[in-house]
Amino acid sequence: MKLATLCYVKKDGKTLMLYRNKKENDYHEGKWNGLGGKFEPGETPEECAKREVKEEAGLIVKNMKLKGFITFPIFDGQDDWYVFLFIIDDFEGELIDSPEGKLEWIPDEELENLNLWDGDKIFIPWLFQDKFFSAKFNYVNGKFIDYQVEFY
Repeated sequence: MKLATLCYVKKDGKTLMLYRNKKENDYHEGKWNGLGGKFEPGETPEECAKREVKEEAGLIVKNMKLKGFITFPIFDGQDDWYVFLFIIDDFEGELIDSPEGKLEWIPDEELENLNLWDGDKIFIPWLFQDKFFSAKFNYVNGKFIDYQVEFY
């Protein structure tokens, strides 16, 4: 089982997205993602989110909002992934040259046009709604199969 965060940093109607093209053997290579990654031992979801945003973008998170939780059974062919999703709209600092890929501010209305995981196209709009969600997204060999969601 893997615990991870996925963070969507927002500013002026745009979302900071990461085009994954720098890491060797990156399961996400060629895809656009929010920022985030796996928990380190002893971290809370918030600590992980703040650390990952700092490492991947150079930004210091001042405030964040937990928007949802997604279960990805056997996502990488080996492990179940449990992912905490955050919106971050209060931060400081300057973007760095990310070790993960190319960072770019994407207008919110253009997010669905990016090369995203198929499931991301479904859940990204939920991030902008005034409710919390818990979902399960099923993939087999990198291919999206289906999903379930509960809104609170």
